[in-house]
Amino acid sequence: MSTVATTVESGATALRLDPVQAADAMLLAAGAYWPLDGFMGERDYRGVLRDLRLDGGQLFPLPIVLAVPDDLQAGPGDALTLLTPHGGELLMEVHERFRRKRQWEAYAVYRTADASHPGVARLMREGDDCLAGPVRVLQYGQPTYPEPWTPADTRRLITERGWRKVVAFQTRNPLHRAHEHLLRLALESVDGLLLHPLVGPTKGDDVPAVTRMDCYRVTLTAFFPHVRVLLGVFPAAMRYAGPREALFHALVRHNYGASHFVVGRDAAGIGDVYDPDEAREMVERYAEEIGIVPVGFPPVGYCPRCDGFVSSRTCPHRTQWLELSGTALRTMLQRGENPPKELVRPEIAAILRRYYRSEG
Repeated sequence: MSTVATTVESGATALRLDPVQAADAMLLAAGAYWPLDGFMGERDYRGVLRDLRLDGGQLFPLPIVLAVPDDLQAGPGDALTLLTPHGGELLMEVHERFRRKRQWEAYAVYRTADASHPGVARLMREGDDCLAGPVRVLQYGQPTYPEPWTPADTRRLITERGWRKVVAFQTRNPLHRAHEHLLRLALESVDGLLLHPLVGPTKGDDVPAVTRMDCYRVTLTAFFPHVRVLLGVFPAAMRYAGPREALFHALVRHNYGASHFVVGRDAAGIGDVYDPDEAREMVERYAEEIGIVPVGFPPVGYCPRCDGFVSSRTCPHRTQWLELSGTALRTMLQRGENPPKELVRPEIAAILRRYYRSEG
């Protein structure tokens, strides 16, 4: 939850943002959440919860609001300095103050009010009072990764490469060989691949972004043609909002310059809260309006008999596929064991093994 501070230089009211708020603020200012240029007001907030649209009718699936302490003395006409954990500083023009409807928001966005859901848990920790208004960057602070993170920088690199058709891949996990297989299939029909991992706050048992970035760099450098791939970062928080968040990810990747977007089964899901096909169906429903082509694949696996990655459309040996659950993989890595090289490259397993052993 954000906390109030006072800047020494001017005495103006400042708000210290938590990592999720800071990520939203920076991405708003950078244009990643276009058509938004600031935190939502009440009419936009209600429209998004009700029918996935801002007050002006533009498609937007997630509420992007700034919850503040009840005792913060700020309202329309005020200016706030927003301070991020990494030394960034933004200026916010407050246009509105309103009270959110957290119970409605929980069911509309997450389909549940169960606090075991990480998105709901965060929502219930926040306050009801929200400030709305545009934000602009005064200073960016210390960069976490050398890869491009703004839409402007990413689009510039895409243009320099001469790419017209670009497929974006959203991920919050290390890349396994099944992912590589899907990325290669997608890359066959476009000019370039934008591997665009989410590197903002995630739930505690996800592999940290720093470790994942090491995995992505190794994979792209060693196993993909460098002239056809671009590694960027999307420093947003993971909300685990299922279909709404998958649609949000598609919309945002279009802002980053993608023409195509890979939509996996149960994208942005958690547990059994959402139907595995809902994310793909929602992105397909609004794809033309966004201006992006959804790319979907059936489940794939490694078939020892076919000696390669296959899908149920191309292989009759489904019961023979090699499979490894996330829990089983984690246990093997913690023990220092090597998972099957057909499923996880040894180079990637070594990185993950070091991480899990350090955690143990």
